[in-house]
Amino acid sequence: MPKLLNINSYHYRRGGSDAVYFDHAELMGQMGWENAYFSMNHPKNVVSRWSRYFVDELEFGEAYSLPQKLMMATKVVYSFEAQRKLKSLLRDFPADVAHLHCIYHHLSPSILPVLSGLGVPVVMTAHDLKIACPAYKMLNRGGVCERCKTGSVLNVIKHRCVRDSLGASAVVALESGLHGALNTYRKHLSKVVVPSRFFLEKLHEWGWPREQLRYIPNYVDAGRYEPAYQPGSYFLYFGRLAPEKGVATLLRAAAQAGVALKLAGTGPESDALQDLNARLGGRAEFLGFRSGADLHRLVQQSRAVVLPSEWYENAPMSVLESFAMGKPVIGARMGGIPEMIDEGQNGWIFESGSSAELASLLSRVAALPDSRVEALGRAARTGVEQRFHRAGYVEATLALYAELGVRSNADE
Repeated sequence: MPKLLNINSYHYRRGGSDAVYFDHAELMGQMGWENAYFSMNHPKNVVSRWSRYFVDELEFGEAYSLPQKLMMATKVVYSFEAQRKLKSLLRDFPADVAHLHCIYHHLSPSILPVLSGLGVPVVMTAHDLKIACPAYKMLNRGGVCERCKTGSVLNVIKHRCVRDSLGASAVVALESGLHGALNTYRKHLSKVVVPSRFFLEKLHEWGWPREQLRYIPNYVDAGRYEPAYQPGSYFLYFGRLAPEKGVATLLRAAAQAGVALKLAGTGPESDALQDLNARLGGRAEFLGFRSGADLHRLVQQSRAVVLPSEWYENAPMSVLESFAMGKPVIGARMGGIPEMIDEGQNGWIFESGSSAELASLLSRVAALPDSRVEALGRAARTGVEQRFHRAGYVEATLALYAELGVRSNADE
């Protein structure tokens, strides 16, 4: 039985990358692989027999003393604790391959030479752009930013790219500078999985060799989603209420178009967006955080889902989930979103940041015959079943592992 070591900073479903971490392990377990986990201790963690190997909790934003903050900063840059505990885990679980998700800050890139030094092939899924951009997103308060591609990581400090904080930006700049000098990622990662072709091309632009990158799109198990093709009367946004998500642009566009809009989610911009909504006439409805069956009903009863992002999105699961529920998506021409939407077939594309173009599109979709919107929803569901399915993800992943010399029981 081949052994897979799954590595991620959080061992609970905190966000999309954490969900992929768990789902990937579950899929491999179904294929006959034995799973182990390496992560950080946290009160919300799923109970795991591997938790005795997990590193101590390191959570930014908590009320730590100055000495504790200094200790955390050193761990962000290089964690000897993570190295020590990972070596202990590998003595008890000699992994055939390690698959990493988000390791930055809490585990640190210092774990990579431990894995490669013990001869373990190392695969990382690039859920963000951290292995190129020190600040993860190629985004700061001024908008999309790629200054570090040809310049110094000191740009991170100059522009306060991390949470608009001088201290946090300085720590991240030091971490990125050190591991850039050590060539930690490129030297010790066997392969980088990228869920969007956009990310593949962007990482290549920043110097990553194409042969080290592998496009494997995200998938959705369509059978777990009940489609509802009858179009509703409102447009829906679900996700974080954060500046890069373009929700302010969506509010302005919806007000200009005079269409009904519902927003499901919370985030740092919640109050500011509700103030903007009031100034615009208050027609948008803020529903707060929704999940599970409650969120599914909101999607199923909508006319279309809107994703107005203004940063380099990777391959948003919200698009695939909306498609699986039989809803077309209106998406911004930004990052990996356009490669998921076939214009006029399963949704529509507009210029990111343009409230005027989005308003025009919302008006047009609102005026379409229900039969036309329903046809796009059916095409969206069919497309997910044909292009973004579980079997394709498993096949591509096992092929990648086989290239690294690790085969599943099914290959034997």
